Amino acid sequence: MPVNSRREQGKDAAVQGTNDSSVVSKVSAAAQGYFHDDFLKHFVCKVSRRAPLINRGYYVRWKAVDHCLKQFFHATQSCSRRQILSLGAGFDSLYFRLHAEGALGGVTVFEVDFPEVARRKAALINSNTCLKDTLPDRETVSNQQTNAVFIRSGHYNLIGVDVRKEQEVEVTLSAAGLQWDAPTLVLSEVVLTYMETQWSDAVIGWAAKLLPQSVFVMYEQIHPDDPFGRVMQNHFLKLNSTIHALKQYPDTVAQTQRFIQKGWEKCVCMDMNQFYFDLLLEEERQRVEGLEPFDEFEEWNQKCSHYFILTASKGSVTNQALLTLPKVSSIPHMTPQWAERPPLVIQPMCRSPSIEVVGMASAILAPGIILLTGGCGRSGRNTAARVLIKEKDGWKCACVEAHGEQVVGLYQTLTSIPGGGAVLFGGRTSPLNPTDSVVCVTSDPSNKQSQSAVQLSFKNMVCTGTGPKPRWRHTSTLICYKDKTFLFVFGGRTEKDPVLSDAHFLCLEDKHWTEMTVVGAVPEARHSHSACPYGGGLVIFGGLGKGGRPLCDAFYLRPTSSGFCWETKNLHPPPVPRYSHSAHVVNEKMVVVGGVWLQADGVPGVAVINLSTGSCVEIQLDTSSVPWPLMLHSFCSELLDSEGSEMVLIGGGGNCFSFGTHLNLHHITVDLRPILCNSY
Repeated sequence: MPVNSRREQGKDAAVQGTNDSSVVSKVSAAAQGYFHDDFLKHFVCKVSRRAPLINRGYYVRWKAVDHCLKQFFHATQSCSRRQILSLGAGFDSLYFRLHAEGALGGVTVFEVDFPEVARRKAALINSNTCLKDTLPDRETVSNQQTNAVFIRSGHYNLIGVDVRKEQEVEVTLSAAGLQWDAPTLVLSEVVLTYMETQWSDAVIGWAAKLLPQSVFVMYEQIHPDDPFGRVMQNHFLKLNSTIHALKQYPDTVAQTQRFIQKGWEKCVCMDMNQFYFDLLLEEERQRVEGLEPFDEFEEWNQKCSHYFILTASKGSVTNQALLTLPKVSSIPHMTPQWAERPPLVIQPMCRSPSIEVVGMASAILAPGIILLTGGCGRSGRNTAARVLIKEKDGWKCACVEAHGEQVVGLYQTLTSIPGGGAVLFGGRTSPLNPTDSVVCVTSDPSNKQSQSAVQLSFKNMVCTGTGPKPRWRHTSTLICYKDKTFLFVFGGRTEKDPVLSDAHFLCLEDKHWTEMTVVGAVPEARHSHSACPYGGGLVIFGGLGKGGRPLCDAFYLRPTSSGFCWETKNLHPPPVPRYSHSAHVVNEKMVVVGGVWLQADGVPGVAVINLSTGSCVEIQLDTSSVPWPLMLHSFCSELLDSEGSEMVLIGGGGNCFSFGTHLNLHHITVDLRPILCNSY
């Protein structure tokens, strides 16, 4: 297959650029203590600190590959000759790190990459004392016939050849001393996906044919067609580095079948959420999660859902699996109970004002008037509140002329109160700076419709009693009990507590945090859950629980003559666990929209839970009318009429790992009548 056209050379150069970006991110993760590698820094001009999300993402990649390497070393420790063949190695420091650890044990490493990349790496090694001292027997060789550039030594060989040119690779590796019958680990970290699929398939088949005692370890992307996957693909497309294989092999099942069909005897494949939760010890997860302040859970889990680690093996190496799936997964795969009905149609309000914000809070001030506060947009944390006003011909957005100091921050709560106002509680300006302020927002809605700006009063509420810790990602729900109105605060997180389960009642008439009698089993600690008024109390659903695992439980806080009682709602079939969703109760049905899940393919649509019977059904959303990837997490929602027949979804999105920030452009309306009139 010809690969030397000018167009292909341009793409090759772009792919080489992804190597440079990748190594900078690996250096950042190492510098912050996610893993130990003193050699990566020698391959970059300067150390740049990446965002915690990037550091975690590159940590789990590094950890998965390192896990497979160490398992291979253990499985082959009795063999006299062992090899690592790293395809598209780039500026990886694998050999130098493993040599310093004393982990190689006589293993010989062969690194293959584009000639220009290999030439640059050879120059770096030869000019760096720390690196070249690790290779005292090195020699630099130039093979004019194949345009390959070597560093050759007893246990390390750097080869410059295009891995798509199978014959040249075979000849060059043989000349460099690769023994084809020796146990060999073939490594491909986000390399083959940049090739057109027929080439990457050919490499996989070529390795199976020529290496009879080998294991293939691959780390790549999956799930191209959901919102995150579309953003991911567009990112690489803009870089002129199209990712190919995930179109034909979009999930772990397809990737497994791919390797079996190409000649490998056994194959295990898992996404990075599975690897993180099922193969890493809790102690290690806690160590990693304590390294930096972190609050990008949605994007972290989505990144892990879109990458996999795979091991395929043949020959004697198949006797010991490098990846072992546990008998019982802590995040077992689930198939949603999809309703036998067409997807629910949604309508983007493309002619309405653009509100590209995540982590906002919302509340109804009056029919058709929605107050929005806080959140973070493209210019950073939004300090200005705004009001969405529904008019006959669409929506308009009005600025807020604030009297008093507005409270800025993400993941605060804004709760409508009788009389047309709202109460704002909590939130954070950074993961190290949450707040416990209670702010009363009041307005005169009589002339809002005709004004371009709305006057609102923001007044700190001075409360007595023992209030909750400063927090964010909590819920605040209005409850009326014995002629008093209470703001019920539950869950969330603090800068020190990853999840909370405490409950607090603020009497709005007395401005007093009130001790109430609450009996029954307290729901598991969580954040990013939902809480809806229901039956004189409220119902809590889902959220992110201890250890970062999503929840699917529901609890009813039922009023009693002496206080309240927690009751568990038995849901059948159990819904797929999720968090960062929104929910509203209409009559006896709780409508749960969006969120993030780890245990099912695709993305959540709408779950309808009958609170009387406990029955649960999932309904897909028809997003074909939405001209952008619709990400329904870190968003807010409101019902637009007293019957609850129409819902509006506002904001949402987030930082899509290293692929850029994606924010929903406009708000979305959802007609709920088809599901409310159904006997779910």
